[in-house]
Amino acid sequence: MIARDRINDVLDHPVYDGEGHKIGEAKHVFYDDMTGRPEWVTVKTGWFGSNESFVPIRDASLVEDHVEVPYEKDRVKGAPSVDVDAGGHLSEAEEHRLYEYYGIDWNGVLDDGSPAGETGWAAGTATGMTTGTATGAGTGTGTADADRVGTGTGAGMTGMTDDSAMTRSEEQMHVGVERREAGRARLRKYVVTEEVQRTVPVRHEEVRVEREPITEANRDAALSGPEITEAEHEVTLHEERPVVETETVPVERVRLATEEHVEEETVRGEVRKERIETEGVEDPDEGIPPGR
Repeated sequence: MIARDRINDVLDHPVYDGEGHKIGEAKHVFYDDMTGRPEWVTVKTGWFGSNESFVPIRDASLVEDHVEVPYEKDRVKGAPSVDVDAGGHLSEAEEHRLYEYYGIDWNGVLDDGSPAGETGWAAGTATGMTTGTATGAGTGTGTADADRVGTGTGAGMTGMTDDSAMTRSEEQMHVGVERREAGRARLRKYVVTEEVQRTVPVRHEEVRVEREPITEANRDAALSGPEITEAEHEVTLHEERPVVETETVPVERVRLATEEHVEEETVRGEVRKERIETEGVEDPDEGIPPGR
């Protein structure tokens, strides 16, 4: 059982089941006005909506920074629906239905010193605890006035500081960026064969027959040989042919480089804000947006 002076360690803290699964956040605590003993805690299991699941706190325990209850997560989420804001109390029928759902003997609750009746509540925050300003009524004989105590059980309101101030909170959206892979680029070198055509001049030799008459200038050379004989004279011919050679030479260097470009993107989200209304007193700042 969690003592009343430890309620601030319960509110807005995680609630886990007996198997270590997180159920949600503790938002309200219902306790007995006569004994001051906490009876129920409501668990908010989602971000939106007003429904909260009731779970008995008599067998709960504080473990480090969270609360553990001896009920499975699915069982708590499936508890009978009770409107937390409906008059600030649990009726006898509602409480009986919750005890029956969790398998708790109603007669055992009575024998434990808790008379049947209504159980009061308070909005739960971790800022403080009141001393039980809303008391419930006994079975058919009490009254729900805040300044009178009936014969049954009732509940005080947690979440208010001793100076009666109420804390207003709101969610703020923080937007960051994450770096992730968007694609890949690569360089790949491969070989292609191209046909290259060049024109080069080539030379070759051809034979022609030249005859010259005998003159006084060449007569001596003509008569220097034998008079009648056989002879041969051979001439070697030459020609040029194209020769192709290839040489590998570097022509350029290629690399990949990255550039960063900044673009503007609009991000939308939802944040929740608390608003405080006044009743019975005029608030000169009502309707003025916070921070102005």
